[in-house]
Amino acid sequence: MAVFWVHVRVAYLSKIPESWSLLCQSNRPFVTVSCQRPAKMIKECLQFLIEPAKNLKIRLKESRKRVKSEKKQPLVETQLFIMELARELNRVCQRSDVLGRIWTCEDTWPPLLCRAFILEWGSMLESKERPMQTDGWPEKRDWKRQLLDMLEQGNEQDIETSKRIILDWTRELKTKPDRSIWPGEPVVLMLDDLETQWRKGRLPNLLPAMELVIWAVLKVAEDKETIPQHWLTKKQKNQNIDAAKYIPHTVWNWICDAAEEVTLDPDTANPDLVISQDNKRMRCGFERKDVPNYHQRFDGWWCAAGVDGFTSGRHYWEVEVGERDWRLGVAKESALRKGYKSLNTQTGYLTLRLERGTEFKALTAPFTPLSQNLIPRKVGIYLDYEEGQLSFYNVEKRSHIFTYNETFTEKLYPLFGTVEIIKDLVIRSAGAREHCFCPGPCLWG
Repeated sequence: MAVFWVHVRVAYLSKIPESWSLLCQSNRPFVTVSCQRPAKMIKECLQFLIEPAKNLKIRLKESRKRVKSEKKQPLVETQLFIMELARELNRVCQRSDVLGRIWTCEDTWPPLLCRAFILEWGSMLESKERPMQTDGWPEKRDWKRQLLDMLEQGNEQDIETSKRIILDWTRELKTKPDRSIWPGEPVVLMLDDLETQWRKGRLPNLLPAMELVIWAVLKVAEDKETIPQHWLTKKQKNQNIDAAKYIPHTVWNWICDAAEEVTLDPDTANPDLVISQDNKRMRCGFERKDVPNYHQRFDGWWCAAGVDGFTSGRHYWEVEVGERDWRLGVAKESALRKGYKSLNTQTGYLTLRLERGTEFKALTAPFTPLSQNLIPRKVGIYLDYEEGQLSFYNVEKRSHIFTYNETFTEKLYPLFGTVEIIKDLVIRSAGAREHCFCPGPCLWG
C-alpha cells in the first residue's frame, strides 16, 4: 500500500510544474523564488518517502533469502540418528505419539545436544549389559567438555560406539514377542503435558519426553504408577544441576503431597533478625535484640532454623525470597551455629545461597556456581530422607535447580537466612499451591 501511495503522489505532483512555469514566465521576482523552493521541498519529501520503502524492500528480500537458506541446511548424522530412534520408540511404546514431533522434524535438536544424548544413553544401556555399576541412570560427565575435545581431536569413536549400543538395544526390542509396550496412564499424562509445554514454548525441546519413553520401556516390569517419580528422582540425583527445566503435573503434585507446615524457631534466630508473631516471616532489623544466648542460636550469620527436624520420610516446603540475599536448605543437628564459619557441606549444612543479587551458588566444598538464569523468587525444598536427596526447585517455573545427595544419619532442620531489611523472607503455608499452567481448570488436580 505504501508503494502504491507514493506512485499516486508522484503522478499528481508531476502536473504541478506546468502551472509553475506559467507563473514563472512573469517578470515578478518573488514568483521565481517561490517556484524554486516548493520544487526543492517536494523533491526532498519524495526522497524521504521513497528511500525507506526501498530499504524495507531490500530487508524483506534478505530475510526471505536467509529463511530459505536455513530451511535448506541439511541435517547432520547425529540429528538423523535421533529422528530414527524416535521413530523406533514410537513403534514400540503405545501412545507415544509425542515422539512424532521429533522424527517429522517439527522438533529438531542442535547437533551438540544430539551428541550428548547419544553418549549418555549409550553409556546407560552399556551398563545394563555389564553388572550394574550405576543406579539406572548414566553417570553425569562433563559432556560439553568431552564433546569439544572430541571435535578438536577429530575422534568420533565414542559416538559411533554409543550409536551401535543404542541400535542393538532397539533391534532387541523388535525381536521380543510382545513388541508393543503400554507405559501406563501416569506416563501418558506426562507425555501429553510435556508436549503441551513444548508447544507453548516453555520447553526448548522434547528431550525429556524421549528420555521418559526410554525409561518406561526399560522399567516395563516395574509398577507403572511409580515410573514418573523414579524417572525424575534418578535424573536429578545424577544430573544434580538443572536436570529438569519443567516438571510435569503428575510428578509436581507428588512432590507437593509431601508438604509440611514449617515454622521458624525464635530461640535459634540471630539477635539481629526480626521474626513475625506467626513465626513464618523474618528479616534483618536495625537493632540487635537482647535475647538469651542459647547453644542452638546463631550469633554470627543471620540465620534461623525450623522448629521441627526430620529423621525419616518425604518433606516439602516453599519459601518466598528477596532479590538480593538469602540462604536456604537444611542443617544437621550436630552442625555448629556459633560464629562465622562457612555454612557448607563440610560443616553440616546443605544449602543454596544468593549474594548481592547475582552470585548464585550451592555451598558444597568448594562451592558450586549456579547460573543466574536459575535464580528463583519462590523456592521449593524437597527432602527425601531415605533416598538421601535434598532438591531445590523454582516454584513459579516448576523447574529443578540443584540436588544434594548424601546418606543421612542424623536429624535435619530446615534452615533460613537473610540480610535484607525491607523484604521479608516468607515460609509459605503447606496448603498454598502455585497456579498451574493449564489455560482453564487444571486437569491434574
